[in-house]
Amino acid sequence: MEIRTVAYGLLIPFLGTSAGAACVFFLKKDLKAGVQRALTGFAAGVMVAASIWSLIVPAIEQSAALAQWAFLPAFVGFWLGILFLLLLDHIIPHLHRSIDQADQTEGPKSKLDRIAMMVLAVTLHNIPEGMAVGVVYAGLVSGSANITTGGALALALGIAIQNFPEGAIISMPLFAEGKSKPKSFWLGLLSGAVEPVFGGLTVLVASLVVPAMPYFLSFAAGAMLYVVVEELIPEMSAGEHSNIGVLFFAVGFSLMMALDVALG
Repeated sequence: MEIRTVAYGLLIPFLGTSAGAACVFFLKKDLKAGVQRALTGFAAGVMVAASIWSLIVPAIEQSAALAQWAFLPAFVGFWLGILFLLLLDHIIPHLHRSIDQADQTEGPKSKLDRIAMMVLAVTLHNIPEGMAVGVVYAGLVSGSANITTGGALALALGIAIQNFPEGAIISMPLFAEGKSKPKSFWLGLLSGAVEPVFGGLTVLVASLVVPAMPYFLSFAAGAMLYVVVEELIPEMSAGEHSNIGVLFFAVGFSLMMALDVALG
């Protein structure tokens, strides 16, 4: 039963990406800038709330035996997550930089560059999300991280909800830039495939090193918050009417908070 529960939990976020990518079959035009800002803000809100209630708080609670130093594992793990994403951000070409370069030239090459960078950027975002779900389910299986079945499910559902707009943000622009609907869908789908893969790997590693669970939880939180601050907040604030992104950030944050408390 535990294996089945973990497998379902790891697949739920991937289903969110799949559903979002499938929007390309039902919508005729690219997403408007305001809609993209709203969806990006919503995703950022979900990720921030998930980082706090589903990851950092359980990491501190599990370290309660350290008394006034209970924050230390969460502190260390958080910074390791930040530095890990900083490293990946240097290894994988940056989305904004690549789009700016592509916009300076016209033609097939610039379009291909933009498409490739878009897929790479969302794939990068999905790595810490998959790790976050994986480490929470590892904590659930080990029974040592103050995580309930409902709490783990809340995180998986929250990530799935924020993956829905991510899938659409990938597939719709790809179709607008000349890709066929099936190819746009599959590229959007593949951008989310790293989540169950990295989630499964995280479950295996974290389950073997149970005492390090607080570090794993806060590591995932740091990685997710890096993505929010580096990518999602600038995107939701770009252009006119940036308050749309802020409002939907609040919607995503409050929804994830409610899910975590209600199901946890």
